[in-house]
Amino acid sequence: MRVAKASLVSPGENSGYAIAAVALSLFVFAYSSRFGQVSILLYYALWLPLVLVDYRRVLAGTGRYGWIFAFAVFACLSFSWSAAPAVTARAGLQYLSHIICALIAMRVVDIRTLTLGMVTGIGVVLMYSLLFGVYHFDPLDGTYSFVGAFASKNQLGFYASLGVYFAFASFFTLGERRIWLAPAAGVGLIACYSLYAAQSATSALTTVAVLGICLGLQVLAALSPQTRKTVFLAVIVIGVIAVVGAVYGGAVDSVLGIFGKDSTLTGRTYLWQQGIEAAGAYPLIGVGYQAYWVQGFSEAERLWEEFYIGSRSGFHFHNTFIETMVETGAIGLFLLCSILLITVCGHLKRLLSQALATESSVLFGVAILLLMRAFVEVDILNPYHVGSFLLYFSAGRLTVRASRPAFARPYRQAHVHAPAFMDTDRAGEVR
Repeated sequence: MRVAKASLVSPGENSGYAIAAVALSLFVFAYSSRFGQVSILLYYALWLPLVLVDYRRVLAGTGRYGWIFAFAVFACLSFSWSAAPAVTARAGLQYLSHIICALIAMRVVDIRTLTLGMVTGIGVVLMYSLLFGVYHFDPLDGTYSFVGAFASKNQLGFYASLGVYFAFASFFTLGERRIWLAPAAGVGLIACYSLYAAQSATSALTTVAVLGICLGLQVLAALSPQTRKTVFLAVIVIGVIAVVGAVYGGAVDSVLGIFGKDSTLTGRTYLWQQGIEAAGAYPLIGVGYQAYWVQGFSEAERLWEEFYIGSRSGFHFHNTFIETMVETGAIGLFLLCSILLITVCGHLKRLLSQALATESSVLFGVAILLLMRAFVEVDILNPYHVGSFLLYFSAGRLTVRASRPAFARPYRQAHVHAPAFMDTDRAGEVR
């Protein structure tokens, strides 16, 4: 039986395959530590063979990916000075291949399909955690926390945050109705419950912040592009003043108190201090990608013991910038921050300047969520992680020219006639 290429690689026409591929990828990201290397091979099998199906579509525009690959290439090269060369070489190649899969997905998955795939995948991931999850005792604050089928409540909280966000996006940004109404609403409710059960302050606060930002952008979308920019600048100024006032007024401690946290963020401030000291030893190029948390290395062993990490793995400095600085130095930090900031600013620019920017509305929310979490978590630095997958997917979309204003109409009407996700590599030509 022959399968039409369009059913696999044409955005808007391959929704059956693409939704399943995104959902399965999320399950692999969440539980690859449980199911082992077979699950990673499944992830590669979902995306890499698409190059053979239609290499012209899948590999189109690769000449514009230099800034996207820069950090991964540097991470791979760091094996030459790494404190653990074998670990760095393997992890670097995994990260690079992970990015390639994300960029292949970016070429063949439209924004509606990505959203529905995320809703489906997160629903499966969270249901698995609720059915087979456990509680862990946290010796640092003396409490029990529901971690689901993960090793950390923060990872459960991250998937719950994404579930709330993509359920929100499916209703308010894409205007989904009919068949997807009940599933998206159900996943949204499961995600809200999981967010509550995880008791992760990071996930709860960033989710509320992102939803507030996205609601504000929905209001801005009703204005003309020029008016949007003026209103946006005014809101930014007012927001900065409000945040500064809240910090000096003690609002931060009050909010943390709601979640049972103190100003040390359950030991994170001490961990950040240790990370900054470690980064000072090799400030320019670092110790090598993923070459710090290695069993047998004295400093890693000391911190594992101090933070009661019996597995002696899966730990980090709870700050993307510090972790990157330790592993890849100032050069690596600059390269990774460039990707993150270009992605945030690029989609924001499209939001403020285009008559209708449905795709950027969704991807900007994703990017700003990753940016906020970067200060307290490490979501974009590792392979086979939903955070890094979404970052490079979002970054890759900036290399494709946005669809022409002629197609700018409400999504639930427009997608019937023309996919909201248009691949317009050449001006005036929709492929």
